[in-house]
Amino acid sequence: MPKMKTKRAAAKRFKVTGSGKLKRNKAYKSHILTKKTTKRKRNLRKATMTDPTNEKVMKKILPYL
Repeated sequence: MPKMKTKRAAAKRFKVTGSGKLKRNKAYKSHILTKKTTKRKRNLRKATMTDPTNEKVMKKILPYL
């Protein structure tokens, strides 16, 4: 059986924590920033965990992570 391929787009966006959860960066931080408040932009900088409902699919996409 051939090796499974990792989806490279996902591999660039997710990291695995020590406990096995997936860490991701938040969206909506790239443009149209003038109308967003400073507090909102500051909170978008922080990384967060992937939702448990998506985690099963993401682990299938990232077999060797």
